[in-house]
Amino acid sequence: MPRALLSVSNKAGLSGFARGLRRLGYDLYSTGGTLRLLEESAVDARSVSELTGFPEILDGRVKTLHPGVHAGLLARRDNPDHMRTLEEHGLQTIDLVCVSLYPFEETAARAGASFEEVVEQIDIGGPTLLRAAAKNHESVTVVVRPERYTEVLQALTEGGVSRELRRRLAAEAYAHTAAYDAQIAAWLRLQEGDGVFPPEISFPGYLAQTLRYGENPHQKGAFYRTSRDGGGLGGLRQLQGGDLSFNNLQDAAAALALALEFDEPATAIIKHTNPCGFAVGDDLADSYQKAYECDKVSAYGGVVALNRPLDAATAELMSGIFLEVVAAPAVLPEAAEMLSSKSRLRLLEVPGSMRGFLDYDVRSVQGGLLVQSWDRAGFDRSAYSIATSSEPTPEQWEELRIAWLTAKHVKSNSIVLVNQGAAVGVGAGQMSRVEAVKIAGMRAGERAQGSVLASDAFFPFPDGVEEAIKAGVTAIIQPGGSVRDAEVIAVADAVGVPMVVTGTRHFKH
Repeated sequence: MPRALLSVSNKAGLSGFARGLRRLGYDLYSTGGTLRLLEESAVDARSVSELTGFPEILDGRVKTLHPGVHAGLLARRDNPDHMRTLEEHGLQTIDLVCVSLYPFEETAARAGASFEEVVEQIDIGGPTLLRAAAKNHESVTVVVRPERYTEVLQALTEGGVSRELRRRLAAEAYAHTAAYDAQIAAWLRLQEGDGVFPPEISFPGYLAQTLRYGENPHQKGAFYRTSRDGGGLGGLRQLQGGDLSFNNLQDAAAALALALEFDEPATAIIKHTNPCGFAVGDDLADSYQKAYECDKVSAYGGVVALNRPLDAATAELMSGIFLEVVAAPAVLPEAAEMLSSKSRLRLLEVPGSMRGFLDYDVRSVQGGLLVQSWDRAGFDRSAYSIATSSEPTPEQWEELRIAWLTAKHVKSNSIVLVNQGAAVGVGAGQMSRVEAVKIAGMRAGERAQGSVLASDAFFPFPDGVEEAIKAGVTAIIQPGGSVRDAEVIAVADAVGVPMVVTGTRHFKH
């Protein structure tokens, strides 16, 4: 009779799968809680100890790590020496393995879980079973997720699991154990907290959804969560609207990163990953209205992120314009009801932190990955110097803070003009800094009068500052570091425009 070994943490659908295997003539072997479930479900199954001749020991840490299991998995059926060895030692082949691993990630993410509790959820026997079965997939079928139960039973009913399906299931098993180990490695690195880049690195990814296409229709696209229940967009819940696109998700990530930079009520409106509107306000509705007025034309079809639960007052303001996506930590019922008629609007709840075990900014290039820590440098007035004889007023300091933190989220070269808590002019992604200043001034128009300016990197020439002053800028914050800093500062000093030098730049390529 064929034999199957079942040992699962996720027990969804297992009883039905086991009954199907029994109907097909399989002897079933199982461990611990899985065996108890099968017995309670009146499914005939035996303990794995009957294969090993050895009890489970060390509080269940050792159950299946035995030649009685692994020889039966790894023996090549087309190798007479292998089959003779099994016979000599009284061992039996195992033809199907169904395993889901201990809930490591869920335990590690649980508030209050101790280091010891998390370590105990590092599965050893499960990944070993999966890897062994997957290596010998020419003869062994390996199943790692309940979604495959029906497909495997159907194949077995129709005469056997094809080589193609066995190979696909083996690839799934290796991807599953690789993602599992990557989560463990990331969590252990997080405990050290030393920020050192490891000599080897891997990233788990759990398919959340396939996308209609990538950035353009001729490109394929998909969204993978780096954690099942973690922070950021991996934990999003879509309340309404059509399928999310590749660009929707990119823009939502950019919008959330900017909005969550601030403690006070804040709204970010994003187009092509750059803010076309940003503001803080007395309340959320005030911040949204001010952000929308930054650039009403570009806001059409934009992606909006809020750093507070979306309320009815803000939702009412949003209902007057077409928006692609609105993302907030939560959506209040009255706000959801107000926006429910806008069927094209994708309404997202993105609760929790934007951080996770894999706290890296990762970008792919041909043939490799670029990995860096996230740019989380905030606004530290005490660390900055005032380069001019005149100092910012308290009101200007507050505006400079908003401008500086906003510029950090604009593609380089970036210039941001802020007036009364709103980004009234943004010059993004320009090859020349003076051009970025001109674009920001042009977008701001009359609102540039009395504004403050933030530049993500130094001014290479005085012309950028000259253009800013011409537009009506009254205070400037920039990193400094140019060989012409003295000339740049002199231009501002000559007209009494205070200039703050941070010593930190915010390139965003």
